[in-house]
Amino acid sequence: MPDHAPSAAGTAPEDALAAALSGDPGDPAGPAPGDPAAARPRRSAATRAAILTAARDRFAADGYERATIRAIARDAGIDPSMVMRYYGNKAGLFAAASEIEVRAPDLTHVPRDQAAARLVRHFLERWECDETLTAMMRVGVTNEAGAQRMRGVFAEQIEPVLAAVCPVPEEAPTRAALVASQILGMALCRYVLHVPPAVGLSHDEVVAWLAPTIQRYLTAERP
Repeated sequence: MPDHAPSAAGTAPEDALAAALSGDPGDPAGPAPGDPAAARPRRSAATRAAILTAARDRFAADGYERATIRAIARDAGIDPSMVMRYYGNKAGLFAAASEIEVRAPDLTHVPRDQAAARLVRHFLERWECDETLTAMMRVGVTNEAGAQRMRGVFAEQIEPVLAAVCPVPEEAPTRAALVASQILGMALCRYVLHVPPAVGLSHDEVVAWLAPTIQRYLTAERP
C-alpha cells in the first residue's frame, strides 16, 4: 500500500512523459542512448575494474599490511574517496580483489584415467585467460592474507571436484594439497617467475609431464 494517494494532478500520458524524460527506473525503455545517464553504469564498471586491477598489483607488490588505499587510488588514477565509495575499506577491497572463480571441470564425466590431463589443461587455459589468477598467485606468495585466500579457493572449489573421483572421498583434502603442489608449482614457475624452460613448454608438453603424477594423486591407492 502506498503511503499516500497518488496526486490527481497530471494525466497518465503526462506522467509517462515525465518518467521518460527523467530516466526513471520504472520506465521500461530506460535512459535514451544519448542520455548521460546511460553512460554512468559503463563508467562505474570501468572505475571498479581499474580499482581492482590496481589493488591486485599493489597487494602483490607491497603485501596486505603495507598497501594503502591512497596508493591504490593513485595507481588507478582516481581519488581515494572513490575506492572507499565502492569498497568501504581496505578489507572490503581485498575481498573483492581476491574473488576468484577457477571454474573447475566436472571430472565425473571424464574417463577416470584422463581426469588429470583434463585438470591440467583446464588450469593452463584459466591461468592464461584470467590475469586475476596470476595476480592472486603473486599476492599469495607475499602475504598471509593472500595465502589464506588461495587456500580457501582450493578448499571450496577444488576439493569437492576431486572428492568425486578419488577412491576415498575423505582423502580429498590431502589429495588436493598434492595436486596443488604440481599445478601451483607450475603456475609459479611459468607465469610469475617466468622460468625459461617452464615458459617454453607447450600445453601438450606440460600435460605430458604433470598429468601422470597428478593422476596418481587423484586415483591411486594411498601409500
